[in-house]
Amino acid sequence: MNTEKTAIHFTDNYLLNPTNPISVNLIGAGGTGSKVLTALMEINESLIALGHAGLQVRLWDDDVITNANLGRQRFFECETGLYKSVALINRINRCIGTNWKAETVKFEKDKFGRMPEKARAIITITCVDNVQARFGVAEILKEISYRKHYQDEPKYWLDFGNSQDTGQVLLSTIGEIKQPNSEKYQTVASLPFVTDEFGELLKQSEQEDNTPSCSLAEALEHQDLFINSSLTQMGCSLLWNLFRRGMTEYKGFFHNLKDFRTHPIKVA
Repeated sequence: MNTEKTAIHFTDNYLLNPTNPISVNLIGAGGTGSKVLTALMEINESLIALGHAGLQVRLWDDDVITNANLGRQRFFECETGLYKSVALINRINRCIGTNWKAETVKFEKDKFGRMPEKARAIITITCVDNVQARFGVAEILKEISYRKHYQDEPKYWLDFGNSQDTGQVLLSTIGEIKQPNSEKYQTVASLPFVTDEFGELLKQSEQEDNTPSCSLAEALEHQDLFINSSLTQMGCSLLWNLFRRGMTEYKGFFHNLKDFRTHPIKVA
């Protein structure tokens, strides 16, 4: 008889019963980030309908919209030349009456090693297109977690990454999350950073050519049309389950759109 308990991570209590909207830093407003923002809008509206305080999102991206972004990303021709973060946040705020914020700078330390303003958030979501940016975010999250603060205490990091037709999403905790006593499950308080658990794999998979595309046709040579949206739906479903179920047996997945395979990553 198999008596081994299932490993489960229970959601931090504050996410389930917050006194204020849950602060979220969404880093990257491109092919994945623009779609994740739409999913966060849906999560926010659903949480509020269920009596929850909802989300307060801050979108970080210093890039502007070009013709190459049209079609595959959530942008329109009339928005070319605008900052991606500003265009998206203005649209969301007009749509549902939120007061979400846009940052037109990178989420990174400045040349003096100072932290970006408003770097603290309970949830950080990264949709960046290079490995160096991920390691930079990891360094910032580790540093701010050491600084005790009563407001917006960092709890989770959800990272999205992809190549042309494959990708992965991984959930990490920022420090340990207090777990309840359980006779049924093996509770797991800490989920490792993607940069710690898969750091070498990320470095090996990074493509050397990160030259911006000049057209939609050229962009499609680098990333399949639906790889970003398929990752978004599954990755944000993981985030939604943290709120709705209050627990998760999985901390992410590897996704291959070319042969329609997805491999879940269990909490361990």
